[in-house]
Amino acid sequence: MKAIVRVLAACAAFALAGACHAQAWPAKPVRFVVPFVPAGPADIIARLVGQRLTEALGQQVIVDNRAGAGGNIGTAAVAKAAPDGYTVLVTSSAFVVNVSLYANPGYDAERDFIPVAVVGSQPNVILVHPSVPARNLDELLRLGKTAKLAFASPGSGTTPHLTGENLFRVISKLDITPIHFRGAGAAVTAVVGGEPSVGCMALAGPLPQIKAGRLRALAVSSAKRIAALPDVPTLAEAGFPGLQDYTWIGIFLPAGTPPAIVQRLNEVVGRALQSAEFRERLEGHGFEPVGGSPQQTAEYVKAEIVKWAKVVKDTGAKAD
Repeated sequence: MKAIVRVLAACAAFALAGACHAQAWPAKPVRFVVPFVPAGPADIIARLVGQRLTEALGQQVIVDNRAGAGGNIGTAAVAKAAPDGYTVLVTSSAFVVNVSLYANPGYDAERDFIPVAVVGSQPNVILVHPSVPARNLDELLRLGKTAKLAFASPGSGTTPHLTGENLFRVISKLDITPIHFRGAGAAVTAVVGGEPSVGCMALAGPLPQIKAGRLRALAVSSAKRIAALPDVPTLAEAGFPGLQDYTWIGIFLPAGTPPAIVQRLNEVVGRALQSAEFRERLEGHGFEPVGGSPQQTAEYVKAEIVKWAKVVKDTGAKAD
């Protein structure tokens, strides 16, 4: 009986220590690691969420851009970080693509991380420089049968790259060359300059240039038209009903982070997503707010790993 009491007391002490640890979090600044260069979708979300968390938690959130290897360098660094809630990964759906695209991305998406929340998602957009004589996707595809085209992507293995590969090369059988840039900002700048004159990227990056008339959007990869570009048809409307792809931005913590910290971070993000002002800011960048519990997020991430593994296989995409 004394042994049982001692075991129960130890368990109670352990649980109390975990609760106290979670209640104290955060006691110092929190670092958001974004494994991409600034100005892309993950960076935009990290800064929007970071501002809200700074206000809600009373500690500064620092955004740390650690780009390289399609997001693998920053992601692998977070996988090895102390699981204390002070190093947080804010990344795109490249997180689930890279486990199939790379022989060794440097992390295991399911073993090394705890999914906290998907903050927002947005479609990928097929766009062209205004000089391109294509007012819609059908005209672009017909042009691609007679002219040698290239399309810009924000990076090898990103979901925009794979959407473009699937649409142009696999389904439409075009001989089109993907040109990968170091992030969305560089890809947008390239297409605005007409080199190359075609692009496929997540909506947030090129949206200001589309609205300014410096780029022409031909189609979006969402299930329905989006509020930011109501006149731009979906790929389904353009004749590709089975092609629905999204670039999403999620928050992850290293495996081993106390459940109470995971839950608290999820709740703070969830409250931000319930704010009309925050949702309006997300939608202004072309994002649809998502949210959900850590369990729902984990299930979604698992499904995305399976989905994009098939796309990688079907397209024959390789890490550059």
